[in-house]
Amino acid sequence: MKRGLILLVAFTLWIQGGWAQMTPKWVEKAKRAVFSVITYDKDGKMLNTGNGFFISEEGLALSDYKLFKGAERADVVTADGKQMPVSVILGANDIYDVIKFRVAITEKKVPSLKVSANVPAVGADVWMLPYSTQKSIACESGKVKEVVAIEGSYHYYTLDMPMKDKMVSCPVMDAEGEVFGIAQKSSGADTVTTSYAVDAGYVRSMEISALSLGDATLNSIGIRKGLPEKEEQAVVYLMMASGQLSQEDYKALLDEFITQYPNSTEGYYRRANNYVLNAKDNEKLLDEAMEDFKRALKIAEKKDDVYYNIARTIYNYQLSSPEKPHKEWTYDVALENLHKAIELNPLPVYSQLEGDILFAKQDYTGALACYDKVNASNLASPATFYSAAKTKELMKADAKEVLALMDSCVARCGEPLAVEFAPYVLERARLYMNVDEPRKALQDYDTYFKVVNGQVNDVFYYYRKQAGLKAKQYQRALDDIAKAVELNPKELTYQAEQAAVNIRVGRYEVAADVLTKTLKDNPEYGEGYRLLGFCQIQLKKQEEACANFQKAKELGDTVVDSLIEKYCK
Repeated sequence: MKRGLILLVAFTLWIQGGWAQMTPKWVEKAKRAVFSVITYDKDGKMLNTGNGFFISEEGLALSDYKLFKGAERADVVTADGKQMPVSVILGANDIYDVIKFRVAITEKKVPSLKVSANVPAVGADVWMLPYSTQKSIACESGKVKEVVAIEGSYHYYTLDMPMKDKMVSCPVMDAEGEVFGIAQKSSGADTVTTSYAVDAGYVRSMEISALSLGDATLNSIGIRKGLPEKEEQAVVYLMMASGQLSQEDYKALLDEFITQYPNSTEGYYRRANNYVLNAKDNEKLLDEAMEDFKRALKIAEKKDDVYYNIARTIYNYQLSSPEKPHKEWTYDVALENLHKAIELNPLPVYSQLEGDILFAKQDYTGALACYDKVNASNLASPATFYSAAKTKELMKADAKEVLALMDSCVARCGEPLAVEFAPYVLERARLYMNVDEPRKALQDYDTYFKVVNGQVNDVFYYYRKQAGLKAKQYQRALDDIAKAVELNPKELTYQAEQAAVNIRVGRYEVAADVLTKTLKDNPEYGEGYRLLGFCQIQLKKQEEACANFQKAKELGDTVVDSLIEKYCK
């Protein structure tokens, strides 16, 4: 009995010794980087469980995409039982069923695996490390059966190794204890002895890009997405995200950008502007915005750019007409910051903003001086000349001086005229009418109509009618006022104008029909009765005309007295 017990112990020691010789020394330590993943749906119910592993001490990790699809939240449970949340998704690929993410680690660093830079040869020994909360060196061993190139310099591996479903997304290691693959779910005829792995280097290389907001694979995961690794891409991503994410998610993204790029003023600018956008009468948010600008000022190489951004943000805040303006967010404070920017670097764009602020303060003389500076610089544009023209008009300057500035504005729009410049031509048409040049006005109205492909409203037809009438192009005037009435049949002014233009060209019967219809819908329209009466005089219907003149007088029309005196005595 005793001899049998001794043999059993010896056999056990022999087995353990043999296992120790077969299993690399690094396994026990490496397995601490493998964790369990639990994902949850929008209601907080468990969605899936699986595996993953860290590839950096800061919490960068890899796993399988299907585990996360549809998830709104996810946690990892480490080998020593610590639970930590997944903070952001950093890349996903549904073809290879892989995902990269960051875990919000609760300690300074976590055990991690080094991604191998080498490609294991066919026949090389490999090991797969399962997740375990026990101190164990148990793992699956096998050999590389086939290596296929994918995605450029990366590889897909076929392994001569059995794999259970619970080992999906576990790390596949080489002899040096470095991870080269992430285990895939087995498929095909032979799933007992054959398994597969995707290059861990490929999964690590996946990135969020500026265009990832439209990525269907990423959007199938409700967990917040991270930022691109390149700052320029991250800035574009922020721009696109501002209109697509919820305010809460966008604020978190801004915070992450600042954490990821602490020496970039762009993050502070955008977060400050986001505070202002949501401030309304919340002075605390405005104070936080100013603190961000101060942080930007500390790190900025170009201090003038920060002062300019402060001034521009305050200016835009004031333009929003806050009910209770912040005492430190005024046009004067904006000007103080802008003058600091100009002292450091007198750029034309700074003069443009100074002009805009002075214009808002109704200091038109000061604003015009700024705009003149800009228009004498390489920043001169249709918009800057338009600003100068509007300022001169408000200063009650000669109409021809205002028109000259609008000519300079339109001249800089180029040919053929682009749609975005069409409003400048429309504005010049109005100014041509002010200096009694209706034919030139009509040309600008026609140019505008052509550029916008006829997409105009009733007001446009009404004003073009006025130009046509003054230019004595009566048929055009008739057509335009008819179109205005068609687009807005309830506007009394249009109906009256339609009647007046028909009277002007001697079409009294048509004018009378228009007025009769108008008075049916507007029986208290005194001027209408007067005009109808005038038409009836021309049509030799004196009795009816005098009755309408009297009705106009009863409704308070004073102009009709002379007609009564002339035709009804």
